[in-house]
Amino acid sequence: MHLNTLKPGEGARTERKRVGRGIGSGLGKTCGRGHKGSFARSGKGKIKAKFEGGQMPLIKRLPKVGFRSKLKLDCAEVMSYQLDKLEAGEIDFAALQAAKLVPTSAKRAKIVKKGDLTKKFVLKGITATAGAKAAIEAVGGSVQE
Repeated sequence: MHLNTLKPGEGARTERKRVGRGIGSGLGKTCGRGHKGSFARSGKGKIKAKFEGGQMPLIKRLPKVGFRSKLKLDCAEVMSYQLDKLEAGEIDFAALQAAKLVPTSAKRAKIVKKGDLTKKFVLKGITATAGAKAAIEAVGGSVQE
């Protein structure tokens, strides 16, 4: 075997179509694009995936269900058992951020009841669910919104 005898495998390389070179070529006149229409035009051959020929697209026909609150993005949930990791006493939003229980992107926090509380807390400026509020008050704490 020599370098000058190497050839690509059978069918690995195909010659490009030379369109618009007369009737005898098989790709003359319309060059394989057919007559008229968007696919026959220059630069107009692409139709968006959602386009349905002028018919109302499926995405617009289907009903929009539910509601997604933008406020939900700003609010962080803190489980009540996570509060036990903090020292007993007054807790505000800054204390939750310092303990890394709330992400920096959050603007407010809400305490959700999950697990048991053993320490006494006084929450200031933090909302709590009804169950979490009852659990905090059962231990002797309070929620001041």
